[in-house]
Amino acid sequence: MSIVIDRRLNDRNKSASNRARFLRRYKEQLKKAVTDMVGERSITDMDQGGTVSIPVKDISEPSFGHGPGGDHESVHPGNRSFQPGDRLPRPSGGQGGGGGEAGEGGDGRDSFTFALSREEFLSLFFDDLELPHLVRNFLGEVRDHKWQRAGYTPSGVPANLAVLRSLRTAMARRIALGSPIRRELNRVEQQVTDEGASPKLEAERALLEQRLRKIPFLDDMDLRYRHRVRVPQPISRAVMFCLMDVSASMTEEKKDLAKRFFTLLYLFLTRKYERVQLVFIRHTDDAQEVDEDAFFHDPQSGGTVVLSALKLMQEIIAERFPSGQWNIYGAQVSDGDAFGADPEKSRALLAEQLLPQLRYFAYLETPDNPERLSPLMHAYSRIDSPHFATRSVTERGEVYPVLRDLFRKEAAA
Repeated sequence: MSIVIDRRLNDRNKSASNRARFLRRYKEQLKKAVTDMVGERSITDMDQGGTVSIPVKDISEPSFGHGPGGDHESVHPGNRSFQPGDRLPRPSGGQGGGGGEAGEGGDGRDSFTFALSREEFLSLFFDDLELPHLVRNFLGEVRDHKWQRAGYTPSGVPANLAVLRSLRTAMARRIALGSPIRRELNRVEQQVTDEGASPKLEAERALLEQRLRKIPFLDDMDLRYRHRVRVPQPISRAVMFCLMDVSASMTEEKKDLAKRFFTLLYLFLTRKYERVQLVFIRHTDDAQEVDEDAFFHDPQSGGTVVLSALKLMQEIIAERFPSGQWNIYGAQVSDGDAFGADPEKSRALLAEQLLPQLRYFAYLETPDNPERLSPLMHAYSRIDSPHFATRSVTERGEVYPVLRDLFRKEAAA
């Protein structure tokens, strides 16, 4: 058994173990507070820590007290204001005992403030998200290995000693070495019974018994150790295509929603997966592959041809990401203002040629009027596939819940 003692220095007035216990016990309250915080943040501050407030009532715990004990009889005067079961109203204002200003509407609420580090914030942020249908599907340049049981070996370190296996081997050895001696001993004893004891037979019996006693109970040759070998582990290779509409119909508010979605998606992928490649494609009437900086910051405008982005994605997949060796994902954000035959052509290309190669494709729309289906959303709504999903957002606070809905763990779906 190994004992690990955490000797890391804690900050003043802080305890790492108590902090971790608090995060575990009040995880749901903290996640709700984090969700509310995300809707108010700017894109550049999305991956920072922060201070969250939790109502004291959410972290209250039951407690026991010691009464005076014994039997007591007393008479209390009645009252004209309260009946059994009435709840006393909470005093307004203050952070505990009054003396402060009343909150808005006179509803003062005590709250507990807790500062989250960046790692704690992101851990709560992406706790139950994952890439859907991810498969370990590649075994080529293997950098991942795992230790696998490979039977037993006669040499090893004491920590790997297989006690039961060693005792079983020792028993087999004692049986194998002792069986011929026992047969001879039984023959001698039978002679003594038939012919009577004689010095020669007694000496022979004593010698055989001595030989039996000299067989060791456990010998070095009996020891067996658990043997483990390193075997190559298939790698989950994945690529995420990020397609963003930057045409003239995408206002600054819509682009902000799109960038917030892709920023959260980018943080999620780079934090939870080591081997996820990102391909950034933006389009107007023409699509182009760009780097991360240009995707998030360079301005551009023009007409809207969604088909150009999907065709470019198809070309890149054929050239660099064979579907048999890669888990391929796609995420597209647009306001849905496509014209002419473009929506129907885009739907046909996505449904008939791209989706059979993809693990998952998510379409997020930033419409002008959420009550009316855009041409592109109308076309996409006819795609019936478990690997395809569509959502709409119109406000900042809706982006994070939509991301969680699109990429929640399959077991929790």
